Amino acid sequence: MSDFWKAFKQNRGAVVGLWVLGLVLILSVVAPFLFPASPWDMVNMPFMPPFQDQSVLLGTDTLGRDIAAGLAHGAYVSLLVGFVSTIVSLAIGIPIGAAAGYFGGWVDDILSRITEFFQVIPSFAFAIVLVAIFQPSITSIIVAIALVSWPPVARLLRGEVMALKRREFIEAAQLSGQSGFTIIWRQILPNTISPVIVLASMMVATAILTESALDFMGLGDPNVMSWGYIIGAGRTVLQQAWWISFFPGLAILLTVLAFNLIGEGLNDALNPRLNKRRQ
Repeated sequence: MSDFWKAFKQNRGAVVGLWVLGLVLILSVVAPFLFPASPWDMVNMPFMPPFQDQSVLLGTDTLGRDIAAGLAHGAYVSLLVGFVSTIVSLAIGIPIGAAAGYFGGWVDDILSRITEFFQVIPSFAFAIVLVAIFQPSITSIIVAIALVSWPPVARLLRGEVMALKRREFIEAAQLSGQSGFTIIWRQILPNTISPVIVLASMMVATAILTESALDFMGLGDPNVMSWGYIIGAGRTVLQQAWWISFFPGLAILLTVLAFNLIGEGLNDALNPRLNKRRQ
């Protein structure tokens, strides 16, 4: 871990991204304490500009709701959807990719065709259809994003497993009588964890963008406040009240950028070739 952290810190952008993500995480945790009232409540006059009233520091929207409260509570929603949908995507893609790469033959053909089927369909359009079918909610959004996000994981795992299964330690495990599933679980998957972690960090950023886009289009959970919803609510009054869409848009930009910077740092720290170059 000391070597990993040393290599990670050499990427200054990754450290900045980690600080930004930490601030967003803290904001999502303390939001109920900073803003105990519902973010849907009207707290002041509509179209209150930012930095003119300390009670509504970032101003109000078209209905007099606090933009700062919406940002704080929306941070939890965005991070929840991003992390949970990524975990579900990994749970789908890792077994499919590992099985296709290790067993090959007809197993690989079937699983690869299924993966290609999901890749051919435009992911965002597919997510819109799924959310519309399941009714807009946090659960349906997570399921929809997970179902359109797992193919890259499967493709990555398939390639990694195909490269590893011809290694000597895999042949030794096969000669010792271990089953295919045991070899995949104990021998192969631990050696593929590095690229999966890097990909997962990028997937969280993509999931946050997708969730915000769905909320912007009115397909979000109507019972929770989100960054995408705030942007959508302010798009018709951009000239009159720019701050309604600006602040949540900035929050999405910084959060997504933070995950991408962290992903680059993880790639630098976990990539053995880059580590050898530094040494």
